[in-house]
Amino acid sequence: MRAITHERQGEAVRVLSLRELSEPPAPAAGQVLVRVLSRPVHPGDLLGVEGVPGVTGQRFASPRSPGLEGMGVIEAVGDGAGELRPGLRVAFFPVPGAWSEFVTAPAGLVVPVPDGVGDETAALMLVNPLTLLTLLRAVEDSRHGDAGPIVQTAAGSSIGKLVGAAALRHGFPLVNLVRGSAGKQALRNRFPELPVISTADADWRSQVRDATGGRGAGTVLDAVGGSLTGDLVALLADGATLISYGALGSGSTALESLALTSRELTVRGVSVGRWLTRTAEERAEDVAFATRLAETDPDLFEVAGTYDLADYAEAITHARRPGKNGTVLLTSPAS
Repeated sequence: MRAITHERQGEAVRVLSLRELSEPPAPAAGQVLVRVLSRPVHPGDLLGVEGVPGVTGQRFASPRSPGLEGMGVIEAVGDGAGELRPGLRVAFFPVPGAWSEFVTAPAGLVVPVPDGVGDETAALMLVNPLTLLTLLRAVEDSRHGDAGPIVQTAAGSSIGKLVGAAALRHGFPLVNLVRGSAGKQALRNRFPELPVISTADADWRSQVRDATGGRGAGTVLDAVGGSLTGDLVALLADGATLISYGALGSGSTALESLALTSRELTVRGVSVGRWLTRTAEERAEDVAFATRLAETDPDLFEVAGTYDLADYAEAITHARRPGKNGTVLLTSPAS
């Protein structure tokens, strides 16, 4: 089987390579073997390959394949796999090694794909909706019953659009931040009811203050970080919370420069990687939500482009392209 692997952390296009590996053995009890047809290139996947900026790249005892999410067809099942069977289309998360043509997955992390959901949507069916739920829970915790405005960065991203749709559905006030005028217009067309502000505008900070009624944001959802953090904290109301869930930006902000103590601010990190700490019943409810969303709102699962596994370098470049709409997918032949 083909697999994209790396033996150390570092710049993705330098440390990754496409290799031919032996197919996995037959699945054990409680496992299924999935032929992976499509898998997304998420920022978190690339962070796992490259590691924390400024830190020497970690070396591994054996090659690793990136990726935790994807979709495909079950090839074989072990005992105790429930209703899962060979030939069934499924999505999976979190299963390490999704950037290979086969994965062996615990049956409990594999979700049948509804007949009306296409392969591309199925490949994105879990991580982004589960991230949305994780963010909404963090927002609810941070607001303490206050209905104050929420500001989000990277509002034109796949997650940002899910947050925008949720704001309209649940009626919470949301201010969207994007990086440029093209993204601003595209998001206005998508969500005309929600204010959109470009951080390329010289007066964007004043625009945010006006959009939040002069009171400041009750919560900021930030996928950018870096040098933007100081500006975002300045836009918070006293006692408010910045929720960080990504690192798309560049630069850095010193923690001591944020006046956290005097203004009683909270900075909280949130990751979908902790989703498995929820109970089995809670996870089942979350997966049911994600599946319904894929069925009813497939337009929220935008695909920016598809690339064969062999073209992973081009796929990564596209995934990092400013202003792209949707998520880049790596694909494999069906047989």
